[in-house]
Amino acid sequence: MIGRPIPDVTLKTRVRDDEIDGPNPFRWQDLDVRDEFAGKKVVVFSLPGAFTPTCSNEQCPNFDRLYDEFRQLGVDEVYCVSVNDAFVMYQWGKQLGVKNIKLLPDGSGTFTRRMGMLINKDHLGFGMRSWRYAMVVDDNRITEWFEEPGINDVGADEDPYGATSPETLLDALKAKLKVAA
Repeated sequence: MIGRPIPDVTLKTRVRDDEIDGPNPFRWQDLDVRDEFAGKKVVVFSLPGAFTPTCSNEQCPNFDRLYDEFRQLGVDEVYCVSVNDAFVMYQWGKQLGVKNIKLLPDGSGTFTRRMGMLINKDHLGFGMRSWRYAMVVDDNRITEWFEEPGINDVGADEDPYGATSPETLLDALKAKLKVAA
């Protein structure tokens, strides 16, 4: 994966629009991933789903909590991608109290499929979801890659988490800085 460009995909997002009245003042907006990441160094992590235990209790909150450390290491933004729609991602971020990271809905799994990380979780009633992975992307090219073991064992009920933790990525970024120094 290292050196590979990220997929050229457009995600369907919702953005606040003050011109819209009512309880749902949001409008649809396309987000071209390559345009969003162009000229930036970003961390992207992907997880099986909003509101699921490990994603909600560990991975997403920890990336949000450690956001400033990523920024200190030259990362411009941290994004979470999940095969969920924009409405689910919004409510999940609201429930978690996410302040720093950006949640990106990959409702159809197009980005995840093109990353080669879309797996079938029908045995749990989830349908098609993302395998847990994380990467550092510099101007649309993958410079660091992390994925949890076991992607070829897609029938397993296990949900490994460790190789894609924010601490793992921070350690890799710090080690790269030491080598460069």
